[in-house]
Amino acid sequence: MTTNLTPVPFWFDPLCPWAWVTSRWLLEVENVRPVQADWRIMSLAYLNLEQRGGKGLSNDYRALMETAWGSVRVCAAAAEHAGQDMLGPLYTAIGTRLHNQRRREDPTVITEALAETDLPDSLASAARSTQFDQLIKDSHDEAFSEVGLDVGTPLLRVAGTVLFGPVLRQAPRGDAAGQLWDGLLHLATTDGFYELKRSRDAKPSFE
Repeated sequence: MTTNLTPVPFWFDPLCPWAWVTSRWLLEVENVRPVQADWRIMSLAYLNLEQRGGKGLSNDYRALMETAWGSVRVCAAAAEHAGQDMLGPLYTAIGTRLHNQRRREDPTVITEALAETDLPDSLASAARSTQFDQLIKDSHDEAFSEVGLDVGTPLLRVAGTVLFGPVLRQAPRGDAAGQLWDGLLHLATTDGFYELKRSRDAKPSFE
């Protein structure tokens, strides 16, 4: 990571469409502000099924969480194999297929993403293994021990403070991305600031 840029830790589960939009915004911010994303993993399955005990989940969402370990386990295996810097390219490769291409049920997404990022296809087997689960939980807990369990993803650390969000329907581009970053920075450095929120009335857009 370039030393004259401010690292912005960003915790993601590849499955989350809202985190995907926010991650694309953060990449835009890199172009207009002296920051660099520091990609880290969290797990919606771990959060919802273990930490929250599955409370309040619909049957459909519970079934989704049962399979949600797969892609984040592959990300953990890739980081172990090739280093933490591999998470960004692999997340982009997986997320583009899951969200932009709408291939959430396609079993070839993982192997294609591994091939695109020059990683061995053998890492795909991590999706069905618990070998890297503790690594995932440790990364996950680094954020949630600060922000609490009543939020999800995206999570990012701004000026030393872990925040949930910003939750965006679509990623601002160019200077608009930088202006949103400036506002978030002001909020994060405001003593005693906790929360801003409104109900979501639309699905995320990946255009």
